[in-house]
Amino acid sequence: MSMINYASREINCKVVYYGPGLGGKTSNLEYVFSRIDPDTRGKMISLATETDRTLFFDFLPVDLGNIRGFKTRFHLYTVPGQVYYNASRKLILKGVDGIIFVADSQVDRAEANIEAMHNLYENLESYGYDLSTVPFAIQYNKRDLDRILSVEELRAELNPGGVPDFEGVAIDGTGVFETLKAVSKLVVKTLG
Repeated sequence: MSMINYASREINCKVVYYGPGLGGKTSNLEYVFSRIDPDTRGKMISLATETDRTLFFDFLPVDLGNIRGFKTRFHLYTVPGQVYYNASRKLILKGVDGIIFVADSQVDRAEANIEAMHNLYENLESYGYDLSTVPFAIQYNKRDLDRILSVEELRAELNPGGVPDFEGVAIDGTGVFETLKAVSKLVVKTLG
């Protein structure tokens, strides 16, 4: 649920990176942060507890334009990867405007992807959100590794609805901005 700041003439939108532990959520965020003009972004904040960590920062994209005289500022968040940190994962989803699910392409992580996707649906449902109405994209990360599932296999398991999806290698930036742009455009569309 975007927030309007009339004083700064900005619409603030929240995009959450969701997925299994060690799938590449943090790598996505770190890559985006490293490539955005420092004048248009905030600081990277890490909220660390004894057991989990959440990263976030905000930025003002220059290529998405204005909406009724307002600039759009995006706040990017990661959730803790492990499902046993569900309270944190659920809290971070509150007020979400867009979601990027970062799936781990490795064969051995197929179950973890499915578990994280089910967890996403459950947590959204607890707020009365329906994933079919929330701007949403999937990134199939770690495409550079051996022993990975094909994109077709990943789509069959994680994307039967046919949302925008992208292949990625977050550590070198492959697919990172394509995925973020797709979700950002969908978010902006809901504001118009």
